[in-house]
Amino acid sequence: MDEGTAARREVLKQMVAGAMAMPAATAFAQGTAHAAGTPAYDPGARFEVAVSEVELRRNAAGRMLMARIYQPKGTGPFPTVLDLHGGAWNRKDRFAEEPMDRALAASGLLVVAADMTLAPEAPYPACIADANYAVRWLKTKAATWNGDVAKLGIFGSSSGGHVAELLAMRPRDPRYNSIPLAAAPDVDATVAWAAMRSPISNTFARYENAERRHNEAMIKNNKVFFSPWDTIHESNPQEILERGEKVTLVPFLIMQGALDDNVLPEMQEKFAKTYRAAGGQCDYRLFENSVHEWVAEPGPQTDKAREVAKEFIARQLKA
Repeated sequence: MDEGTAARREVLKQMVAGAMAMPAATAFAQGTAHAAGTPAYDPGARFEVAVSEVELRRNAAGRMLMARIYQPKGTGPFPTVLDLHGGAWNRKDRFAEEPMDRALAASGLLVVAADMTLAPEAPYPACIADANYAVRWLKTKAATWNGDVAKLGIFGSSSGGHVAELLAMRPRDPRYNSIPLAAAPDVDATVAWAAMRSPISNTFARYENAERRHNEAMIKNNKVFFSPWDTIHESNPQEILERGEKVTLVPFLIMQGALDDNVLPEMQEKFAKTYRAAGGQCDYRLFENSVHEWVAEPGPQTDKAREVAKEFIARQLKA
């Protein structure tokens, strides 16, 4: 080995050692200092995807919350998306939106699906606090999986969409920000955008609909999660806007099934109008012949939802 080669190797060793010793908050700051903002994203691109799992945190009920990582195989870095699962706040986990997560990752997005505390373990606002923590945690960890967080966004489904709306509108709420992240105490939970499928944008109207339909399981799910009961109004995105609360208004995408008898289309249309009237951007899309969880089954409307989501994300990354 000549002296020049040895010198170059020594420099590289020092650089690697310095990066390994870098505090998480510093690493995050450097990661977001992207010269051009975010890496290029082509929604029509195709990548193979590697899937792995890591521990997120242990919740107050003693359950280890996990995160499922969908990492495109490529040069990167890749824009990052946090997926928040549905399940009426009472069930499901990080696997709930696997087909959508894989489709988004295959287009060149690092997708991380996170478990959240379920209502039988703890009522509102526990799952929103989990989501808030997951955003901050992901901002410090995404580079591990070749992700870029300059314009970190959320994908949320049904009750996960409700969590996404609250998280996006209230990123610094002390109740939601209650779980400390020791590795990076100064990192906040702000996000750049939120894309949602069938979000519960009006919690009380949806509860009234469950009563009209005599849906006892849904009625119970609401009462377990909204405890005390007044929190169904305090955490209602529609009512938050109507009360004129000072909130953060990031671009929203709402994809709604026209045949949804769980979250009615008129509820979403009203929320979209109210969000725009408050000064926010809301891309509202109605999917014909589609029920509440239409994206769970293969079909043309599921394919359309994936393309709509990717196109929306591409617009936000270019903005």
